[in-house]
Amino acid sequence: MTADAAVRRGARSPTTVSAAAGAPRGASQAARRRLAALAGYAVLLVLTVWTIGPLYWMVTTSLKTNKELYGADTTLWPRHPTLANYEVLFRKTPFAIYFRNSVLIALVTTGLTVVASALAAHALVRFRFPGRRLLARVLVIPLFSILVNASLSNTRTGLVLAYLGFTVPFCTWLLMGYFLSVPVELEEAGLVDGCSRVGVLFRIVMPVTLPALAVTAFFSFTLSWNEYLYASVFVSDVNAKTIPTGIPSFIIEDVFFWGPMMASTVVSALPPLAVYFVFQRWLVTGLTLGAVKG
Repeated sequence: MTADAAVRRGARSPTTVSAAAGAPRGASQAARRRLAALAGYAVLLVLTVWTIGPLYWMVTTSLKTNKELYGADTTLWPRHPTLANYEVLFRKTPFAIYFRNSVLIALVTTGLTVVASALAAHALVRFRFPGRRLLARVLVIPLFSILVNASLSNTRTGLVLAYLGFTVPFCTWLLMGYFLSVPVELEEAGLVDGCSRVGVLFRIVMPVTLPALAVTAFFSFTLSWNEYLYASVFVSDVNAKTIPTGIPSFIIEDVFFWGPMMASTVVSALPPLAVYFVFQRWLVTGLTLGAVKG
């Protein structure tokens, strides 16, 4: 066989044909991957605009003058940024009272919720008593009648008690999963060393589950900070109103004071963000601490 014939035969070999046929297939797969990546980026871009758009509009509206808000000079970006809306918010409206009430109620509710839910969750997980399973499922108290009969409506104390009605059951249920992940041997060792049940909880269990407590504290704070229904039902006095029930006061009949309203929403969004950034490290760990391992 001559060299030319060998070359021609080799060119028609199955290996060469399969390699030639595989090249377009690989190119098509790479093209599909690029299209999938572009589609994913497009979806992320839409979601980013969807999320940041309202925040952008809220901040820029709070920095605009009245002419840029209501006149013919309306713009997407404030041409002459001003803090006049924030000055009106704190000097000419009771927003400072709303802010103070929200901070006090959220902090007190969070502290009481963490302690009460930790005690309840530890008892439900470690102790055996009649009705334990039923109590773990039904943790709702008719607070409305209790607050009215106790003359606690229209007070900050009444709101704290009302918020405990839904934060404590939720956080108790949440902490039960975390406490189950703590080995019983640690608690038994503490009891052998002379600790009481409460001492075991506060000295052994709670330090181990600190990320879980941070998660419950964050949820309790945000729930009580943003709650509207109970605050609107139980409170009508300006001195006891919170931010969610106070912001609608910037709407008088058919007039919307957009500048102070947007300024109030910007200020009200800062405390939850501050709490999140402070507890961020524990939140990331705590959200996966109670996961079930297979």
